Amino acid sequence: MQDIKRSAARYRVLLADDHAIVVEALRSLLSENYDVVGVVPDGRALLDQAAKLRPDVIVLDVGMPLLNGLDAGERLKQLIPNVKLVFLTMKDDPNLAAAALNLGNVGYVLKHSAASELFKAIAEVMGGHSYVTPKLKPENWAVREARAQQYSKGLTPRQREVLQLLAEGRPMKEIADILKVSEKTIMFHKYHIMESFNLKSNAELVLFALKHGLISA
Repeated sequence: MQDIKRSAARYRVLLADDHAIVVEALRSLLSENYDVVGVVPDGRALLDQAAKLRPDVIVLDVGMPLLNGLDAGERLKQLIPNVKLVFLTMKDDPNLAAAALNLGNVGYVLKHSAASELFKAIAEVMGGHSYVTPKLKPENWAVREARAQQYSKGLTPRQREVLQLLAEGRPMKEIADILKVSEKTIMFHKYHIMESFNLKSNAELVLFALKHGLISA
């Protein structure tokens, strides 16, 4: 790890995680070698602050409130094409890793990995390469597209937004305000999602969102 740390440039890093203890530990760890320019607790705050701070690399969780890390990452690549992403997550799911890799040269590291692995992932993505933790050993990464599709499961970006917010237990009015649409529009999306995937109750809707990585347990 020392070799990686000594050779690393003072990149500007933005941290995104809704667990305060985790993010403060990350800030302390990374501040020795990088300029940590900000910390945000959810995916929508991440979009806002990334546009203002223009970091070189963003270390983000997959499961974040308001907007999950993968959907936030897709928007970030449109908003700041040159920004690098390193996902730091508890989710050891090859489908989610594959969905992350569809965003380009990104890192995918597990939270229980050694700190050296996070430094290595940052170094790799800043060098224009992808990095996936060795703890995920899919038989053949050539099936990445199929795995990534398991994450989205036929949902549109707007449906994923609505589904996540519903699964988080947010009222219709709050969701409408967040997405800047009418409550009727939210009700329409909820009805269409439940009909399309044969979901019979709010509990099944939450389990569906959990299964496809839109919320954390």
